[in-house]
Amino acid sequence: MVIDFSRKPSDIAPVNIQGLDIERVRTYKYLGVHLNNKLDWTDNTDSLYKRGQSRLYMLRLRRLGSFGVCRPLLRTFYETVVASVVSYAVVCWGGGCSERDKKRLNRLIKRASSVCGCPLDSIEVMGERRALAKLSTIMATTTLHPLHQTVGALSSSFSNRLRHPRCRKERFHRSFIPNTIRLFNAAL
Repeated sequence: MVIDFSRKPSDIAPVNIQGLDIERVRTYKYLGVHLNNKLDWTDNTDSLYKRGQSRLYMLRLRRLGSFGVCRPLLRTFYETVVASVVSYAVVCWGGGCSERDKKRLNRLIKRASSVCGCPLDSIEVMGERRALAKLSTIMATTTLHPLHQTVGALSSSFSNRLRHPRCRKERFHRSFIPNTIRLFNAAL
């Protein structure tokens, strides 16, 4: 996959490794996360939405409700079967996901909420909670995590806050470190 952010597609020479031409693809699935050549998370959101829809089938048609399943058990089913799929790797894509894609996933969560009969966390809330948990894990580990040194260099010597890194591009501004540092400082 060749990642190219230019508006006009450019002709890039074919990639050749040891005499073999490598096929160029528009999307690639790596560890269950769909990456595309624009890094805009649309393909990943489409996949999560489809998988969430198929898992929501049991709740949506009230199949479990017709069997007399109580609401706490419906919520447990939602969290283990549906939410685990919809929020998979939300720490990676949550900050860079478009509003349109977030709305799609939140509609799915809202449908599950109406069936379960209780309020459920939106995709933004799940993403923020998991990102803050990941940041605290990075800060707590003693040089075991690759980002420990990067986050440590951003810590303020005057307070418990973290300094925000300089972001020249909006793409970097929405990535994990700047987005999570903003959330961390707001929580203090």
